[in-house]
Amino acid sequence: MGDKLKENYPVDAVITWVDSSDINWRIKINEHLETKIDWDDKKESTRYNSINEIEITILSILKFATYIKNIYLITDNQEPSCFLELKEKAQLKNVNLVLVDHKVIYKGYEQYLPTFNSQSIETMMYRIPTLSEHFVYFNDDFFLINETQKTDFFVDGVPFLRGDWIKFDENNIIKKLFKSKKRKLGATHKNAKEKGAKLAGFDKNYNFHHTPYPLRKSVFEKFYAKNEDVLILNIKHIFRHVDQYVPQGLINHLEIKSNTCKLSSNLALCYIQTYSYFKVRKKLYKADFNKNNVLFMCLQSLETADPKSLKYILKWIDNKLESNFLNEL
Repeated sequence: MGDKLKENYPVDAVITWVDSSDINWRIKINEHLETKIDWDDKKESTRYNSINEIEITILSILKFATYIKNIYLITDNQEPSCFLELKEKAQLKNVNLVLVDHKVIYKGYEQYLPTFNSQSIETMMYRIPTLSEHFVYFNDDFFLINETQKTDFFVDGVPFLRGDWIKFDENNIIKKLFKSKKRKLGATHKNAKEKGAKLAGFDKNYNFHHTPYPLRKSVFEKFYAKNEDVLILNIKHIFRHVDQYVPQGLINHLEIKSNTCKLSSNLALCYIQTYSYFKVRKKLYKADFNKNNVLFMCLQSLETADPKSLKYILKWIDNKLESNFLNEL
């Protein structure tokens, strides 16, 4: 009974999302870019594109995380085409699905809007007014693929962090020489994760992967109350910048530093980044075979999959979620 009471606290889900097919949003982002995005160039626009994966993310939470009672979808004055239908499905499961506009979480910092920078938005997500102390953050290409328990994210009230320790890579000059010309030197996600570790006082990085992130609101609040300059450092850039850090990485390292988390090398993850048909089938087969140990999926840049691979993936998801994504293709 004591253990059950100890775990009897609410957990919310937070998802960041953008509808890059929105003409108004495309106009707005190009107004702030020196080099405009050619939306007809699939390679150039891929990091902004989607095939409505947000519906899969939300339905996967409703089915496989029944302890979640509030799902907050952070947007820039947008709404998924399927939002009302998803909201009705959530209500049937006594779950609140709520849109949260950037203006809400940037209240008092409106001068830093608009933003097209996920690291900036992630820095401010803890400011959702009704957010619970314990929440799980999902990118909109993260999905649950098997039943989860609250203890898959929090144990005894502290985050259950999945990852591994790695050395900093800041002196690897060869890699830096081959970075995209469209980014400033060193402005990579890996380096941004390292910066988060450094801000917490570490000389190595607890490397987290493409799995949902368990986080505690109070850790954000306490740190930024004393370090507003660090908050502003991250939110003042309208696009990703070399000076930025990954905020959930910073928070993870603060939890590690205070010994208020549990660490595990078990990622429980099926991660697909390239979409060779046979490799896709192999990975999904392994996920099915190890379903008791594979909880999460990340389908990165799914819109780049060839039609045969995409059809196979969506059929597999249909079977998991008892949905009709394949018919909607």
